[in-house]
Amino acid sequence: MNHWTRGALQLAMYTTLAASFAALGDDDDAPQTAGQSTVPTLNAEQQRAVGLRIAHPVPAKAPERTDALGTVLDRTVLLADESEAGVADAQEHAASSELVRLHELYKGGAGASLKMLETAEAEDTKARADAQLAAARFAQHWGPVAAQTPEVRRKLLDAVVSGRASLVRADLPGRHIVGSLPTQAVLDVDGIQVPGRVLGALEQPSELQSAGLLIEVQNPPAGLAPGARIPLALLSAEHAGLLLPNDALLYGEGGAYVYKQIAPKTPKDKVQYVAVKVTPLVPYGDGWLVKGVDDDDNIVVHGAGVLWSLEGMGASPVDDDDD
Repeated sequence: MNHWTRGALQLAMYTTLAASFAALGDDDDAPQTAGQSTVPTLNAEQQRAVGLRIAHPVPAKAPERTDALGTVLDRTVLLADESEAGVADAQEHAASSELVRLHELYKGGAGASLKMLETAEAEDTKARADAQLAAARFAQHWGPVAAQTPEVRRKLLDAVVSGRASLVRADLPGRHIVGSLPTQAVLDVDGIQVPGRVLGALEQPSELQSAGLLIEVQNPPAGLAPGARIPLALLSAEHAGLLLPNDALLYGEGGAYVYKQIAPKTPKDKVQYVAVKVTPLVPYGDGWLVKGVDDDDNIVVHGAGVLWSLEGMGASPVDDDDD
């Protein structure tokens, strides 16, 4: 039985159960005003019939997750840009030293003419401009690498060139600013979760014209070649909340909500279920961290769709006054 067929059968079952439960209502129940949302009430037998399951929310912490698209960068481009900047810096240093030497000779009146000094000044100016351009290009292409200390940068470059590390650009489609920097990244390489370290934001635009981050992946899987496109997730600061499975959450005009079980006041009363507003924080596993309920609340974690169908017009969630 495929997913759609099973869903259709479940919907038909819920509709039938809703009609039968309505027919089982007490004769002295007060009539509902037209268009008014009902409060679902079920006895123990009806709860078992629809497979209702109740559980307490579980306190948990989880990082905020942002999906992104990763591109493995070509290490030879990094090496070429770094070499260009290094050569330009060395040429600037040599030209500056030669200018100082000729200036001293000219000032002492031995072995240096004015023309030689002027030529050296021009070469020094050009070398300094070339060094600035090369440094600016390297910073634009590899900003987080350029911002590191020379020792740390050298270790990273050696690891990348030797293949012990890879650099990945993480693009955030639809965004042009990064905001607060994520703490870590997780790459999905053929279904394998590969951790990465966020080095910083990139200024170099990509073909997606989106904000980008530079990710370092240590000991990357064999075959992860430059140009490979892989999905990844960026993880930010942790959020604390209460964990509920996906089946517990519904969504209506007022936003997300769950069904909270209200214990009967007397043994003769039926159990009631009230829709309570919640605020989803971040997805976590097969559920969500939320706020708006307490960890001692009895929440419907399976079968919430049945309760929704019993209300006829859908839920009218309220804020939980017990928070």
